[in-house]
Amino acid sequence: MSGAYCLVTTIADMTVEEQPQRVIRRRPKNRRAQIAATSAAAFGSLGYHGVSMEDIATRLGISSAALYRHYPSKYALFREELLRLADLTAQAATPPDEDLGPRERLDRVLDRMIADTIANRSTVTLVRWERRYLDDTDRQTLEDQFTAALTTLRALIGDVRPELDGHDRAVRAVSLLSVISSIGDHHAALPAKSLTALLHSACAAIIATDLPPEGTEPTAPRAVEIPQSFKHELLLKKAVELFHARGYPNVSVEDIAAAADLSAASAVYRYYRSKGDLLAAAFRRAADRVSGAIGPAVASSSSSAEALSKLVDLYVAGSFAERELTFVYYAEFGHVSADERTMLRNVQRLIVAEWVRLLVAVRTDLSESEARILVQAAFGLVVDLGREFGEHPSICPQPRVIRLMETTLFGATARA
Repeated sequence: MSGAYCLVTTIADMTVEEQPQRVIRRRPKNRRAQIAATSAAAFGSLGYHGVSMEDIATRLGISSAALYRHYPSKYALFREELLRLADLTAQAATPPDEDLGPRERLDRVLDRMIADTIANRSTVTLVRWERRYLDDTDRQTLEDQFTAALTTLRALIGDVRPELDGHDRAVRAVSLLSVISSIGDHHAALPAKSLTALLHSACAAIIATDLPPEGTEPTAPRAVEIPQSFKHELLLKKAVELFHARGYPNVSVEDIAAAADLSAASAVYRYYRSKGDLLAAAFRRAADRVSGAIGPAVASSSSSAEALSKLVDLYVAGSFAERELTFVYYAEFGHVSADERTMLRNVQRLIVAEWVRLLVAVRTDLSESEARILVQAAFGLVVDLGREFGEHPSICPQPRVIRLMETTLFGATARA
């Protein structure tokens, strides 16, 4: 009698209870939702270009083949998360269908937007800095959703402050979205209830403040012709412009060489070791500009409020002078080397800590955690206003950005 036959007959002779139970593996009913949530978390922490389908499959504990049965590509996952967030924002901005006064309607919308942003804090940063990686059609869909949200916010602000003109309402609407979504840029912790109250208070101050008149177009920073002998400066300038326009992963050393009128990519390496070295040099410059202003501002001021106001003025002026660099600093931080990232984060922490120290001295009602969130919101606000109104500087010139940054920090006590 063969061994196989013995095994069959032995099992057949067992009782039902004694027979080994066959393990049936069932695919989770919510597998697609699990994949979407896991990929969103990966994109939120590493960025679109820092994640592969294999990475997502590993996080889920499934094979790449199983992952591709649900989603055809990494882009499909990325697209789904960004469009979901855009739709969520448009829905949150829709006023409740209740008989409420103008202020209460706006307050309800702000609280819903804040709640949704807190719930999606880990991926909000994708919409802020990585939406350019959507294709043209999907990016337009996303922009349409945010335009709808901003249109609704403008109308709600107009109901509360009917004396404001269209530009005033638009600047405030963008500022509200910026302040709320800024919590995606950092990990400063605060209980949800306290965070909601803090963000809502900052938004209320922005709505209430009076902005300087649009007036004439501000004087643009002087354009300085870079001598060809300063090739390292020219390369840095051109690299930042390309990183801003296309995104760091989509720019090659050959592109940078061509933009700087160099004959070949190899010529770049006489000045910088790599594309990453160019990015790191740009980031060091941005960090040095902000950190270097702190000592002189404090030394020349008679109070913390005066020092912080000077720092606001300098921060806005520097951002206007180097808009592309300010944006790239936020959008491409994950692409510098680990060592550079550690160094830059240490500098960034010191900068924020100094601003926080000054702010809590001015506003004794704030904890350090609350002040840290407002400082981060004020930094991000300058970038967002530049991105939205940079091509129309008369709508939101430097004096207006300064006032909005101060209002975010100082609240109702901001200087008139």
